[in-house]
Amino acid sequence: MEAYTSFAEVYDQFMDNVPYREWADFLQEILQKEGISDGLVLDLGCGTGSMTEELAGRGYDMIGVDNSEDMLEIAMEKRQESGHDILYLLQDMQEFELYGTVRAVVSVCDSVNYVTEKEELEQVFRLVNNYLDPGGIFVFDFNTEYKYREVLGDRTIAENREDSSFIWDNYYYEEEHMNEYELTLFIQETDQKELYHKYQETHFQRAYTLEEIGELLERSGLRFVAAYEDYTKDAPGKGSERICVVAREQGK
Repeated sequence: MEAYTSFAEVYDQFMDNVPYREWADFLQEILQKEGISDGLVLDLGCGTGSMTEELAGRGYDMIGVDNSEDMLEIAMEKRQESGHDILYLLQDMQEFELYGTVRAVVSVCDSVNYVTEKEELEQVFRLVNNYLDPGGIFVFDFNTEYKYREVLGDRTIAENREDSSFIWDNYYYEEEHMNEYELTLFIQETDQKELYHKYQETHFQRAYTLEEIGELLERSGLRFVAAYEDYTKDAPGKGSERICVVAREQGK
């Protein structure tokens, strides 16, 4: 999984359509149903800490793990503003280490799709299982193959803001089940407003089916509990673009 670098600077600006508060409501409801209303919770692939902050504000003792130093710098700026006691760790989700177990793990914004080999995703799930309390809960989402093939496909998405712009080229390779993102960013210089700096990044995400996710969870020692259409209580279907999965630690 390649770390976001230059994109981190404008990530929140271009992701302002993500309903973090509504997603946090969903996660909190799932956790409370399992008797988890406080205690340690890990946000895996936390990025700039938007969800981490949401859950910290709801009384959870949050740990955030991400492999992008630039994203974590922004997350720590948010922590300074909010005053929440959040521990951030610069680690790859395929190799993360904690000081002890946690009551729950969450992972949002299709972070697991960045793990592009099944064996590597199984290892992520094994680590999650290892660091969960007995009976602990893992809630995560992933983008579906339908979204990569039918919605993103070979499309170009562009957006222009006051001080930055981006061009996002998508290429879906159906045989490899892989989506390539080519990001081109134009970010306004802070001291010379008439100048824009150009950045380019390339990222890859793998499309997984719900069946594949279930098999990998089972092989890792986790037990599949439920799957939902996005962050709703609806069952996923063929046209689902994002699926939210709940799994449980069932003994190591």
